[in-house]
Amino acid sequence: MMDLFKLGLVGLAVTLPIVLWDLFSKRPRGPQDPHAGWVQTAWLVMLVCAFGLLLKVTGFSEILLAASVLTGLVVMWDWLRRRRSGIGAPVAHSTWVEISRSFFPVILVVFLVRSFMFEPFKIPSGSMIPTLRIGDFILVNKYTYGIRLPVTNHAVITINHPQRGEVMVFKYPEDPSTNYIKRVVGVPGDTVVYEGKHLSINGQPVSTTADGTFTDVEESLNYASFDRFQEKLGDHTHSIITVDQQPPIFLSQVRDFPDRSACLYNAEGFACKVPAGHYFMMGDNRDRSSDSRYWGFVPEDNIVGKAVLVWMNFHDFSRIGTVVH
Repeated sequence: MMDLFKLGLVGLAVTLPIVLWDLFSKRPRGPQDPHAGWVQTAWLVMLVCAFGLLLKVTGFSEILLAASVLTGLVVMWDWLRRRRSGIGAPVAHSTWVEISRSFFPVILVVFLVRSFMFEPFKIPSGSMIPTLRIGDFILVNKYTYGIRLPVTNHAVITINHPQRGEVMVFKYPEDPSTNYIKRVVGVPGDTVVYEGKHLSINGQPVSTTADGTFTDVEESLNYASFDRFQEKLGDHTHSIITVDQQPPIFLSQVRDFPDRSACLYNAEGFACKVPAGHYFMMGDNRDRSSDSRYWGFVPEDNIVGKAVLVWMNFHDFSRIGTVVH
C-alpha cells in the first residue's frame, strides 16, 4: 500500500502543473471561467499535499505561522489592489486570491488559539497511566504559565510557574520537535530523592498511601498487574502505579545529560538537585516511564503548557470530560 508521503508527492506532481498554468494563463477570470471548478480543486489538493509533506520536516506551529503570513499578505495585496482600482470597480480574482481570502481568517484564528490559549495533544504511550491512558486526546492550557512566542516558545510574559504535582507538556530536551507529558516532581532548587520507590522532596517524604492494585492490558495484549498508590505532591493528590519486582531505576539507561553532576545514582535510586530554571519530571507509571531520572532536567524554555482535560478517547468514551489532576 502506498504510504502517505509518496501519495503527497504524487498529489504535488499532478496538481503543480495545473496550478502553474492557472497562475500564468491569460484566460478570462470570474464566474464565466469554464475551468474554475477543477482549477480550484487542484489548488486545494496541492495545498493539502504540501501541508502533509511539510509536517515531515517541520512542526505544525511553523506551518500555521507561515500559512497565516502568506495568506495575510495575499489578502492585503488584494485589498490594496482594489483600492487603487476604485470603489465598486470590478476586479477579477485569481484562484489563489480567492483561496487566501477564504482561508486566512480560519488559519489566523486557529494559529492564535493554538499558540496562546489551548492546544490539543494525543497521548501516545502509557507512561502517565493511570492518570492518562493511551489514546486520550487532551487539552493543554497554553497561557497558565505565561505568554510565549510562537515557534521559539520563549516566554515574554510570565503568569505562573509550574508547581509540584501539575501535569505538564514540554518539549523533550533531547529532541525539541517531540512533545512529552509528565508530572512535575521537582521545581528549581528542590532536592529530589527516589529510593526504594519512595519519593522525598527537600528531605520531606512525599505522602504515599497504598490503594490496591491496577490491572491494564499492555500493547502485547497481556494483562499486567501493578501496585497502585495515592500520592500527594504539593496540593495535588493523584494515583501512581509501580511493578513490585522491578528496580526503581535501570542504571544502564541513564544518559549523560546537562547538569548530570547534580545527580547521584545507585542501585536503590537517585538524588538530584534541580538547577535554576529547570524542572524534574516523572511519569505516574513509575516503572514504565522514560523521564528526568534518565534524560535529565527540563529547561523553562521547553515548557508548552498545563494539561487540564481529556476531551476525547475513541476507545473509551467514558474518558471524555475527565479533569487531569
